Amino acid sequence: MLYNQIKHILPHFCFEGVYESAEELHSGNINNTYHLFYRDGEKVNQYILQNINTYVFHDPHAVMDNIEKITRHLRRRLKAEGVDTTRRVLKIIPTHEGDNLHVSGGYWRAYRYIDNATGYDAVTRPKQFEEAGRAFGEFQKLLCDFPAQDLHVTIPDFHNTTKRFYKFVQAVSEDKAGRVAALEPEIEFMFERRRAMGTIVRELDSGKLPLRVTHNDTKINNVMIDNETDRALCVIDLDTVMPGSALYDYGDAIRFGASTAAEDEADLSKISLDMDKFALFTRGFLSEVDGFLTPHEIELLPLGMKVITCELAMRFLTDYIEGDMYFKVKSPTHNLVRARAQMRLLEDMEAKTEKLERFIRYR
Repeated sequence: MLYNQIKHILPHFCFEGVYESAEELHSGNINNTYHLFYRDGEKVNQYILQNINTYVFHDPHAVMDNIEKITRHLRRRLKAEGVDTTRRVLKIIPTHEGDNLHVSGGYWRAYRYIDNATGYDAVTRPKQFEEAGRAFGEFQKLLCDFPAQDLHVTIPDFHNTTKRFYKFVQAVSEDKAGRVAALEPEIEFMFERRRAMGTIVRELDSGKLPLRVTHNDTKINNVMIDNETDRALCVIDLDTVMPGSALYDYGDAIRFGASTAAEDEADLSKISLDMDKFALFTRGFLSEVDGFLTPHEIELLPLGMKVITCELAMRFLTDYIEGDMYFKVKSPTHNLVRARAQMRLLEDMEAKTEKLERFIRYR
């Protein structure tokens, strides 16, 4: 029974009301997440409870310190604009000791649930994707005056594609799970794109691209969209907020949301870049970031799409070679299916590069 898995954790948080029920949410790949319902008279209070994956996040206290800093800054900026922040910014539920984590058989945290809103795994109406673009653009705009260097790097070299390539090469060399022999085409694919993958890292290191506060997991399901108005409300899942490049956030959102198929689609013929969705997200994103992103950043947005897609393909492939240690999998070949899907999407992006650059240039 689900309740038995979490009953020893619930009393430690400042939840209002009497526990009524819980359900496990399965949309994320990393943390274990539960949706809680507490009865408070005629009112039902809803919360999110999460058990942080310490294989991915080695220092949960640093993760939560980042989230506290970011949500405090977002709340202050929005209040200064006269915005009601109740459903616009994640609210951490403290423990009875006043901490943002409870440590018992793992690291646990809780948030107030954002009601009457949905994080969509796939776009069901075009406006949703434009709103997601606007939300992630606004997220960066509101944090443009936050000192990125004050954030903890919760996953070192998360988007350092050069170092990720070296890790990939090491995984191939060690072949821990005995899977390399059947992967010659996939391995060659990564080697052919090695130089291009490191472009953003080199531009950050040289100062040609500015260091910004970035979300680093900009899937559309990390934007809560109002069920009645279809307007974006709140950017969630802030675990990977770190210093980085705006190109990564933009690129990952397009990679996930503008693909014509699921991230783990096995039929490669179904996978391509939807140009209409690309245009929708880009319009929403640029409507918020015009004025503080540099012309060079905007010019390189299509590169961000390709780099992040190639990086994720390589991460899935590396995890498959190492025996599926990082991502949750539903079958022994799940990570390989994911890698091949991202590789096919990247090939289509490469074929459409001129169209993508033209749209950005003459938006």
